[in-house]
Amino acid sequence: MECVGVTMFLLMFTLFLIIPGTDSKCIECVSLQPTQHGKMGDPMLLKVETHFDVHNVTFQGFWCKIKPNNTLLVTFNNINAIPNLRLKNSPALNLPDVSIYFEHLDEDTQGEYELQINIIFPGIPSPVAVTKRVTVTVSVPVSMPVITKTPESELVEDRDNVTLTCSIEHGTNVQFKWLKNNMVVGPSERHTFSQDHGTLVINPVKKEDIGQYNCEAQNHISSKLSKQAELIVFYGPYNLAVNSDQGLKTEGVFMVNLEELVFFECIADSNPPNICVWISKTKNGTEVLMTGPRFEVKPYELPQGKEFLCRAFNNMTKKQDETKFTLVMASLDREKAKYSQEGSVLSSLAFITISSVLIIVCMMFVLLRKSCHPRRMIKTIYRRPMTEQRGLHRSGHEDATEDFGIYEFVSVPGKMESTQASCRSLTRLDSVKDLHTTIYDVIKHVPETPTLSLLK
Repeated sequence: MECVGVTMFLLMFTLFLIIPGTDSKCIECVSLQPTQHGKMGDPMLLKVETHFDVHNVTFQGFWCKIKPNNTLLVTFNNINAIPNLRLKNSPALNLPDVSIYFEHLDEDTQGEYELQINIIFPGIPSPVAVTKRVTVTVSVPVSMPVITKTPESELVEDRDNVTLTCSIEHGTNVQFKWLKNNMVVGPSERHTFSQDHGTLVINPVKKEDIGQYNCEAQNHISSKLSKQAELIVFYGPYNLAVNSDQGLKTEGVFMVNLEELVFFECIADSNPPNICVWISKTKNGTEVLMTGPRFEVKPYELPQGKEFLCRAFNNMTKKQDETKFTLVMASLDREKAKYSQEGSVLSSLAFITISSVLIIVCMMFVLLRKSCHPRRMIKTIYRRPMTEQRGLHRSGHEDATEDFGIYEFVSVPGKMESTQASCRSLTRLDSVKDLHTTIYDVIKHVPETPTLSLLK
């Protein structure tokens, strides 16, 4: 009521002084942040920015708290500030600055405040009224949150619901956020939250709710993340199937080798694992063969086209599923069957690569054989004219630069056709006789530096 009374007094004072032509734009000459956050026990300054020279104007006004209740804090003018002495934690005001300062924040400080100020500018006889409001929050830093789960017993898909609660020992003005596997959990048809998001209800639970849950507690000045809490849900069986690493499978029909044991596995997505029952179909009905996830069959003891059934049962969800398959016996090559299912071991690219390498090797072999055959080289020497051979012998060192080289021959007693020569060192020989003599001379007189030998 004190704040209301002061407000009425200022309004009446303003009405007596108002004349036409008041500058309404001055409402922007005072600014104040609309929201400010503080920590319990700390000081706070509600800073008022004045965009005019406070020393050249006349002003008066007051600060009051309007929420949660009306309380006058301080009245002021250019010269004096009069605080409300009945308040224990009365804010201070240092003129000409009209900002107020709280030395110690407590729970009572939190609320909504209002500043009203009337300003008379030079040359403008009518005052300008300005009103500003600010919301102040005073928070206690949050402690580490803890997650509790209700009920604590096992959860069954589509039957049970669960309530996750995030609680803290310390903290005010707290809001909570939920994360599943580090992803934010939002509201949905099955996920509902309390007002501050401190409680998450999942109704009913499903397989996709399985995961690691965290809750984050936060206020305006602090934030803390809880430890992970695992949510386990019993579900299934789903996607039931029978598999085998042997034989061929085509749409529920297994073709297996007649002379070997065959193993089948019954696989399904389920928690906890299913109880599998293997059943044989007969003309008169069915016969339970065994219980367990793995089934062994001896095809040579069974009739052709035998039908079987795998039934999976989840003991927790009380749900079951079944799938049937037919067993056909045949004489199969295991490797061929494996290849026919998995595809050829060698890809087309590997086949092309190997073929190309083989072709290249064969071509190189043929070229080397044609160019380096010793009989062909010796026949070439024999076909040269005797006059050319003698003239070449007389020329001596004139053509030594052209005939220079190391010649290696292995002479086998008998016909000269059996002589073998290296293609690299066989160059311009005159005769078989010169063949031996020249090799002996070249090997004996070969110089250390080929250039000096040619100049002798």
